[in-house]
Amino acid sequence: MAKQPQPISPLKNFFAGGFGGVCLVFVGHPLDTIKVRLQTQPKPQPGQPPLYSGTFDCFRKTLVGEGVQGLYRGMAAPIIGVTPMFAVCFFGFGLGKRLQQRNPDDVLTYPQLFAAGMLSGVFTTVIMAPGERIKCLLQIQAATGETKYSGSLDCAKQLYRESGIRGVYKGTVLTLMRDVPASGMYFMTYEWLKNILTPQGKSVSDLSVPRILFAGGLAGIFNWAVAIPPDVLKSRFQTAPAGKYPNGFRDVLRELIREEGVASLYKGFTAVMIRAFPANAACFLGFEVAMKFLNWVAPGL
Repeated sequence: MAKQPQPISPLKNFFAGGFGGVCLVFVGHPLDTIKVRLQTQPKPQPGQPPLYSGTFDCFRKTLVGEGVQGLYRGMAAPIIGVTPMFAVCFFGFGLGKRLQQRNPDDVLTYPQLFAAGMLSGVFTTVIMAPGERIKCLLQIQAATGETKYSGSLDCAKQLYRESGIRGVYKGTVLTLMRDVPASGMYFMTYEWLKNILTPQGKSVSDLSVPRILFAGGLAGIFNWAVAIPPDVLKSRFQTAPAGKYPNGFRDVLRELIREEGVASLYKGFTAVMIRAFPANAACFLGFEVAMKFLNWVAPGL
């Protein structure tokens, strides 16, 4: 059985989650750029080497060709979206826990925590899908040398002008397929690790910073172990020309398996896993610090 500090406050989760999300993007965006470029690089012609031979080759070429700012390409979209997105994510998790409690002192089981995490994934898709679409397009345009979009706002305007709201939200189903199960794993793993890392007789709210970082980082790895295959499909689908995949993710999946094999569903694996630990460690540390601050300044919130 999981031991959570009581009472659960979805509203505090909302504000603390927003701060945690900002911490995550700042730490993790450079490797997210590498991940997207690896996932969306074109298939090489026969006898030709791929554009990037791997994570470190992509990192080196990006740094040499574009400087440090190339690694932070497209960060405006997730930064603008990440505060409300992670706020809603943690709010959804808090609400999911609250809805499953008959009494404020009820301790939730790990399957219940997984279900609460899945609810948070549903909540965040509304914000996440357009932000991911814009981010991916900006990240790959720098790699191809084209400059179709001058920035996040210009990208959003052009997408809306060309295809309406459906163009902005292209890839929503795949975002749901990625985030719902992955969010369940994310929060359940974090709560489980906090419990086993808490010394006997102590409260999880008193967990030390290194242990919070370890629990948050490992939760991020478990999250992405579930999320990588649908994330590869999402990145490919969201950056494809209009009409290339008329049947959605099924066409993307068939093409990838036919041309590149099952291993293609794990493109960017190294970049994702290198990013997952520090980014999510920063996220949960930011969340816990913000939660303690809110408990201090507004205990009744």
